[in-house]
Amino acid sequence: MRILLVHNRYRFAGGEDVVVEAEKSMLEDHGHEVSLLEASNAEISGALTQVATGFTAIYSRIARQRVAAEVARFRPSVMHVHNFLPLLSPSVYYAAHEAGVAVVQTLHNYRLICPNGLLLRKGSVCEQCLGKTAPIPGVLHACYRGSRAATVSVAGMLVLHRTLGTWRTMVDAYIALTEFGREKFIRGGLPPDRLFVKPNFVHSAAPPGRGDGGFALFIGRLSEEKGIRPLLIAWKQLGMSLPLKIAGDGPLRAEVQAATQGMKNVELLGHVSKHGIAELLRRAHVLIIPSIWYEGFPMAVVEAFSAGVPVIASNLGALGELIDDGRTGLHARPGDAEDLGRKVEWLAAHDEERRRMQQAARREFELHYTAERNCEMLLAIYEQARRRLKPN
Repeated sequence: MRILLVHNRYRFAGGEDVVVEAEKSMLEDHGHEVSLLEASNAEISGALTQVATGFTAIYSRIARQRVAAEVARFRPSVMHVHNFLPLLSPSVYYAAHEAGVAVVQTLHNYRLICPNGLLLRKGSVCEQCLGKTAPIPGVLHACYRGSRAATVSVAGMLVLHRTLGTWRTMVDAYIALTEFGREKFIRGGLPPDRLFVKPNFVHSAAPPGRGDGGFALFIGRLSEEKGIRPLLIAWKQLGMSLPLKIAGDGPLRAEVQAATQGMKNVELLGHVSKHGIAELLRRAHVLIIPSIWYEGFPMAVVEAFSAGVPVIASNLGALGELIDDGRTGLHARPGDAEDLGRKVEWLAAHDEERRRMQQAARREFELHYTAERNCEMLLAIYEQARRRLKPN
């Protein structure tokens, strides 16, 4: 099979970029031909460019032409889109369908049902725009990047393509990452018969680690929705005995750097290579995911399971589904630094229970999150998309 992957990279690299690279490698390893067409938000600079990008997000003729040219050259069986905002836009779907190519869209976030893609406002879950044709509350609250003008652009994209029927007629299969996410998208108006669940995975899994490094680990984007603030409060105010290492970069880096100065048991590592992350996980006592939004499927979860690391995560949305409380990790109340701290201290003090969780986490990976299992699921979805476009 020939697969065209389409992806708009963010300014700060994140889990979506990792998934794109992993799926590309996985498909190639299984004998398929893959072409990757990308745009990057690093290309956006200056006020004029940002204004132009607002219009591009709604419908980009340039992106449609780029995709049409690549489709004509590569002649794919399927076009698989990961992220189209803001430089590519839903116009890429039209280029594929015009050429008779099936379209698959992975739903890494909630962009098709929420202007900021997070179902989050002012640090709390927000579903005010869910199911609405026009996301007026999102515009009023300037939910996208704190800018009403930018939110109008995204809202305009959503309204236009709902009106045109783009989500119903131009996408042959959607991939939700969890059952929780699938239900939210159904409530948001996406067609249930085209919503399939396929989790993220680890492409090349090393043997599990020993977890003997004596530290807790946070991996991810340094941003509000990732719960970095309650995480820091737990270590700063509760006198945590277990050292914490923070691996990642993002818009709150300066705030995190300032907060950790003078904290002897917290280390900000900044951006860490893929190899470096793997080594950290092999030594970590526990991975902490204190998110305050409905996570899609954090790559850190499956990477931790691969390394045999238990996870303490917010009992919120898909995280409550992915982490089996007491078996592969522990649940903590979202945004509650004190409860998070108690769970970390309990795990640090109970070595036997932690070792059992290590073994269970690795078993969970082997059962559900290997590349072989994931490739079977992905190819089955591709075939469903192709049959929908060209029924027998």
